[in-house]
Amino acid sequence: MIVMKFGGTSVGSPERMKHVASLITNSGKPVFVVLSAMSGTTNSLIEISDYLYKKNPEGANDVINRLEKAYMKHVEELYSTEKWKNETKIFLQNEFNYLRSFTKDLFTSFEEKSIVAQGEIMSTNMVTNYLKECGYNAVLLSALDFMRTDKNSEPDSSYIKDKLQNLLEQNPGQQVYITQGFICRNAYGEIDNLLRGGSDYTASLAGAAINADEIQIWTDIDGMHNNDPRVVDKTEAVRQLHFEEAAELAYFGAKILHPTCVQPAKYAGIPVRLLNTMDPAAPGTIINNETVTGKIKAIAAKDNIVAIKIKSSRMLLATGFLRKVFEIFESYQTAIDMITTSEVGVSMSIDNDAHLNDIVAELKKYGTVTVDRDMCIICVVGDLDWSNVGFETLATDAMKNIPVRMISYGGSNYNISFLVKESDKKRALQSLSDTLFNKSEN
Repeated sequence: MIVMKFGGTSVGSPERMKHVASLITNSGKPVFVVLSAMSGTTNSLIEISDYLYKKNPEGANDVINRLEKAYMKHVEELYSTEKWKNETKIFLQNEFNYLRSFTKDLFTSFEEKSIVAQGEIMSTNMVTNYLKECGYNAVLLSALDFMRTDKNSEPDSSYIKDKLQNLLEQNPGQQVYITQGFICRNAYGEIDNLLRGGSDYTASLAGAAINADEIQIWTDIDGMHNNDPRVVDKTEAVRQLHFEEAAELAYFGAKILHPTCVQPAKYAGIPVRLLNTMDPAAPGTIINNETVTGKIKAIAAKDNIVAIKIKSSRMLLATGFLRKVFEIFESYQTAIDMITTSEVGVSMSIDNDAHLNDIVAELKKYGTVTVDRDMCIICVVGDLDWSNVGFETLATDAMKNIPVRMISYGGSNYNISFLVKESDKKRALQSLSDTLFNKSEN
């Protein structure tokens, strides 16, 4: 069995839903399909929640009515028989009446999560009914029946595996199994969501739970590119990435994938393939545990970075200094992206400045603090083991005309990172592409 995940753009219209159905049924194997909400739906559901938080049921009802009208139009375009049109309309009417019920009750974050979950519930029902209308054996499995997080809000892998395998055993002989991405229940049985990675995370967790042959993530571009095509000329799709390389690229700015979502697949040894819904014949990108020795694969950039430098003579030969510094960031739940040290100083970068003023005030107890805003991390990814002589020189040579605030190398075998001003981002990315890809075999 293979897992196929389709995002909101891929199921964003009746025409797109029909196209997705053809991809699902042409796979040649039993498939487990994970769907997002139709594009735009989640934003509308969040808008409804916002009105309800502000105690404005009239505003919420206006959005609900608009959304219902759009969905009923989709039904007319998607189905060709009255049977499936009527069945789907009845289901959707119940859904929108359910949304309206929240305008009469006390509204909290728990209700908001229930509202936001309805987008995936509606899209999966519509596609399942369309497949049935076309004569395929398809069954809809509610993610709320098997996808659960523990008390730390982390996926409960053993629970997911047991429940999902039981559901598959209860529904044998199906060509297509469909479920919702993103949504789940928490440890207390309440409707919740997976937060990081969304539907991609659902696909990876489900693939690991059923020991799938492959997990396919279908988007609207042909795999992960070797640089940001919105910024740099002549980018190309990377055909193969190690799991660690993909995670580095995702963490440092490649939007096609969330860094956490491949972890369940990595641990289970299941390859993840990134494919293009609009060009199904394109080979895309495969992510697995194989390393292509001595090759730089791609570049990514992460914006809105703040650099913090603390300089102190107390750090010289002192034990416990770094621990005290890190504890300040931990106390404000602020993660550090990059770090470099010297005898009397330490520089760090963060991407969350919500508690920056408090952090700086605490750090001033230990030394002189300087802050640089509007920074950008440029990450070069590939087989960058220190024994591969010269690759770090290639990267630094490409940056010779760019002012670099920090360099991080050696913490991973897969990346070298540069901290630069955001205003130098485009120039840095283009120079790296020209040096590493366009003018070199690497």
